[in-house]
Amino acid sequence: MNKTVAACLIAACLSAPALAAEPVKVWETPGFANPESVLWDGAKKGLYVSNINGGPGDKDGNGYISKLNAEGKVVVEKWATGLDAPKGMALFKGRLYVSDIDRLVVIDTATGKVTKTYPAPGAKFLNDVTVDDKGVVYVSDMLDNVIWALNGGKFDKWLTDTQLENPNGLKAEQGRLLVASWGPMTGKGFDTAKPGALKAITLPDKMIRDLTPGFGTLDGLEPDGKGGYVVSDWVHGGVFSVSRQGKAAKLLTLGQGSADIGVLPEQKLLLVPMMMDGVVAAYRLP
Repeated sequence: MNKTVAACLIAACLSAPALAAEPVKVWETPGFANPESVLWDGAKKGLYVSNINGGPGDKDGNGYISKLNAEGKVVVEKWATGLDAPKGMALFKGRLYVSDIDRLVVIDTATGKVTKTYPAPGAKFLNDVTVDDKGVVYVSDMLDNVIWALNGGKFDKWLTDTQLENPNGLKAEQGRLLVASWGPMTGKGFDTAKPGALKAITLPDKMIRDLTPGFGTLDGLEPDGKGGYVVSDWVHGGVFSVSRQGKAAKLLTLGQGSADIGVLPEQKLLLVPMMMDGVVAAYRLP
């Protein structure tokens, strides 16, 4: 190789954009029963994991919540029991709100006991849960294009709109509700006609707009602490980063069943429940 060619190759390497580093696995804990969601409790310095333990729509009483420490070690395997198919979770003032097919269950974090149950008449598949700064709890019904809300002790339909395109992940922030859409379903199982997008609903007027083009069968949704978001894809597997400009990029390649993720921005930690594998793993974000 002559000096001119070598110089050109070196210059090209130096000017080429660096590839983003993939998150590094910090720990992995097996032994869960269809783990759907993982949630950090900052007050108790621990994690909750929802275990469907059967079919996602089966009313069998087999579902439960596990409690882990910050390092992923199981503290209590069946901390809260008697649920059917628990999925999304959210915390507010010592209460853990859990979706359970067609009801919202409230658990006291001090005892692990169910203190209240709010039925959602007609709901088909309650999924993710989020709470805004006023204490209003929002729950997605993925199969019915509905978002429910618990406000002032009443649990009612808050928004019904096909523009939701089968809403899965939710996150309330700064006067709006973010939605990770599964994608418009075809009626054949969980198949979609096109990929789901990240959407935003302004809370005062319930106007819906797309923040991104469609890019997957979206499940978990969390802020990344830098103005963007981290979103999981259940069907194709893996986790995406979404910039504040709405550009999605693959962050982590995983198998099918990458469900409702958790993110700890201060620790740069990504928590991923692998629903099909019975595993919860933590990754260090770059």
